[in-house]
Amino acid sequence: MTILVAYDGSADSRTAIEFAAKHLTAEPTLIVTVWEPLLVQIKKYPLAGAAIDPDTEEQAQAQAEAHAKEGAELAAAAGLSDVSYRAVADNESIWKTIVDVADEIDASLIVTGSRGLAGVRSVLLGSVSNHVLHHAHRPTLIVPPPKAPARA
Repeated sequence: MTILVAYDGSADSRTAIEFAAKHLTAEPTLIVTVWEPLLVQIKKYPLAGAAIDPDTEEQAQAQAEAHAKEGAELAAAAGLSDVSYRAVADNESIWKTIVDVADEIDASLIVTGSRGLAGVRSVLLGSVSNHVLHHAHRPTLIVPPPKAPARA
């Protein structure tokens, strides 16, 4: 079985990788970064369509591939073995793409941070990790952010 770790470059997704490496047994691990193609963005946000630069799609894909590779390097450095990575285009929603990839590879576990890079969008549209938790038909581990140090 394979562990799927959702990684978007955020501090919380880094924490999820570190937690997985520290607490899970050695299994093949797939780091997945999901990116939104230009047509999906225009469909979701039609008013913003005129402002989107066509070069943005290539940049978004390249950035997603860089994030996925970075996540795989972090996972290997943290001690996870047999690590691979993939950047996947989101054709519907990020959470559904994560669940679909987990189903495709028959992941034994999905690991994700509790918050990603979405910021205000996640507050308005709902958390990716929350949707993954409620729609995945397999064990899901949501790793919270590290506790902030106490102020003196």
